Amino acid sequence: MNNNILIAQSGGPTAAINAALAGIISAALKSDNTGEIFGGVNGVQGILEENIISLTERFEGDEDALRRLRFTPDMYLKTCRYKLKKPEEDDSDYTRLTEIFKKYNIGMFFYIGGNDSMDTVARIKTFTESRGLSVKVVGVPKTIDNDLVEIDHAPGFGSAVKYVATTFREVMMDTGLYPLEYVAVVEIMGRDSGWLTAAAVLAPPENFPSEPVICLPEVPFDKEKFIDRVNEEVQKAGFAVVAVSEGLKDKDGNYISASTGYVDKFGHPQLSGTASALAGLIKEAIGCKVRSIDLGSAQRSAGHISSETDINESYNLGENAFRYASEGKSGIMATLTRKGNDPYIVEYGYVDVTKVANRVKDVPPEWIDEDNFTVTADMIHYLRPLTEGETKVDYKEGLPDYLYDRY
Repeated sequence: MNNNILIAQSGGPTAAINAALAGIISAALKSDNTGEIFGGVNGVQGILEENIISLTERFEGDEDALRRLRFTPDMYLKTCRYKLKKPEEDDSDYTRLTEIFKKYNIGMFFYIGGNDSMDTVARIKTFTESRGLSVKVVGVPKTIDNDLVEIDHAPGFGSAVKYVATTFREVMMDTGLYPLEYVAVVEIMGRDSGWLTAAAVLAPPENFPSEPVICLPEVPFDKEKFIDRVNEEVQKAGFAVVAVSEGLKDKDGNYISASTGYVDKFGHPQLSGTASALAGLIKEAIGCKVRSIDLGSAQRSAGHISSETDINESYNLGENAFRYASEGKSGIMATLTRKGNDPYIVEYGYVDVTKVANRVKDVPPEWIDEDNFTVTADMIHYLRPLTEGETKVDYKEGLPDYLYDRY
């Protein structure tokens, strides 16, 4: 009987992705019908190379380690950016995967990742079915970009919002200290959608004299209108702070940033320098002191300021993913639906993974203010519940005591 489990992670890290892993492991360890729990190191690429470890040996009987895993950011099983070709073009990877599944008696395969990872889930499910394998293939969502469709918000996004809003608040307070005209431009992750950049709207502390200027990739960048808006804020408060998505484009679809020239296997360009480019425009047009800040990878895995709501939801999605697979579901992604804001309530469920794969959820146009440089109250109501609660991260010698195993 194929009752062993294989779990892997893929794509970019988040503060909550290991919570989903912990949820799957915890549910599997409690099940009477589960055999060995395996982890694929470095995603599907690692599985193809048979880089597989026993998660049962690591976590069975060690509740403390499983608890620490839940609150550890980044990716315990490491990651990859590996794109499976269409099986009709080259089925060698799929054949190898089926060999691995058979060798390890895998009955359930869980892949934790974003929309590209859901494409991998869909392809593996279709191929294994065509070969008569009874493997339940289930996707578990994550991404700080929040661009997954068929889910109210992606696990990892709430913690990233909390980090961005907090850091942006501190930058705003710092920028407002000086008796001179001063502009800070902060670059925030978001290649195709501006959900995370919109988090800057939460940043101003009470009674603060300035509002953030927010530039989203959903709005074509207009240099003249941008300069006018920044100058308006400078004239009002003496300073301005700009939040800009790394994927900002002009009306012709050209990136404002300087491209590094690197394109990953999924065809996504690596972007850099958007904040610096806008800082140059401001310096030339207004002539004031300008500083550009790139939050970089820090916004992805800031476990010390993660959202309790986010961590709990990610854990629950992992638990539910295991339950769905145990019930015979396959080719699905675990999901959640918001049922209310006051009080905040979500309902868990699942969706056909083909509805998610390779699709992108943009910020709704009606949630972008008519001036195109801020967002509406609807966005604020959407974001606020996701940052609620502080997590129980352990500290050792004054620093977060995250779980890290070398393998």
